[in-house]
Amino acid sequence: MHELTLIALILVIIISLLFDYINGFHDTANAIATCISTRALSIRYAVALAAIFNLIGALTSTKVAATIGTGIVDAHNITQMVILIGVLSAVIWGIVTWYFAIPSSSSHALIGGLIGSTIAHAGFTSLHWFGLKKIILALLLSPILGIVAGFILIVVLLWAVRCSTPNKINKKFRKLQILSAAFMAFSHGTADAQKSMGIITLALLNYGYLKTFSVPLLVALCCAIAIALGTAIGGWKIIKTVGKKFVKLQPIDGFCAQIASAGVIIGASAFGLPTSTTHVVTSSILGIGLSKRLSAINWKIAMNILWASVFTIPVTGMIAFVLFAILQTFWTAIPHLGS
Repeated sequence: MHELTLIALILVIIISLLFDYINGFHDTANAIATCISTRALSIRYAVALAAIFNLIGALTSTKVAATIGTGIVDAHNITQMVILIGVLSAVIWGIVTWYFAIPSSSSHALIGGLIGSTIAHAGFTSLHWFGLKKIILALLLSPILGIVAGFILIVVLLWAVRCSTPNKINKKFRKLQILSAAFMAFSHGTADAQKSMGIITLALLNYGYLKTFSVPLLVALCCAIAIALGTAIGGWKIIKTVGKKFVKLQPIDGFCAQIASAGVIIGASAFGLPTSTTHVVTSSILGIGLSKRLSAINWKIAMNILWASVFTIPVTGMIAFVLFAILQTFWTAIPHLGS
């Protein structure tokens, strides 16, 4: 029994790190799409910058990890297979949305997957509804804050530089975008790498390796490295969607989008609240587009992002539920593997 459960734990760790890696290349666009769009940085240097600051940000805090690991379900009410299926469904969704170049939320996918597999295992009553309400509320409100922050920041900055020429403004903010991209990548690390840390620590707690929820240093390092490696690979399709097709950006616009997004994400992470970096970034870009005119926004892409936001949790939940039902037969055929 111990050996089989250990194998299950190892699979959870591997799939969680794979999720973290996919999160890195799926969400590279969050940190660097705008500075590539405005030609502040080349793709090669932008990706390298994002990878480095993702790594640093991922090692800064574990508050979001604690929320993910303890706020959705009790470690002692689930099995390793529940965790494994939850993460696997998020990986599947991440690959599908990356293939179709749809900026979707890895956070929504992971939470939806864990909810679906938990319900399949033990029903609705096994979920921590108070924690889930807080998590989902943060995921819903953060894009709204992104729109407001992006809108206000661009209006204020345009007023502040109203006496400068367009050439001077572009030259100045191209340089500033390097700093804002680093800030954005750092915030992405503080938020997204934490999710895999939370899942792996939850699995270790369920296995009995840990007595209380506390992210081990080795887990934090592995997750930080995984997301940095994924970022280094880059998600070029989504970079093109967010940085070039959604809203036409000038350097000052890109700077505002990154600063507004990073501010919202780091503010939420400080309170241990998970956010979707994808949705915060795209919503801040939307806010900047709204400050110009409605026609400045590619509303077809905006609707694709909106639908991805609405459907990610229920779809990944259903994927996890179905996967659990299918694999349960195999799982229970091996004595004690599911325990």
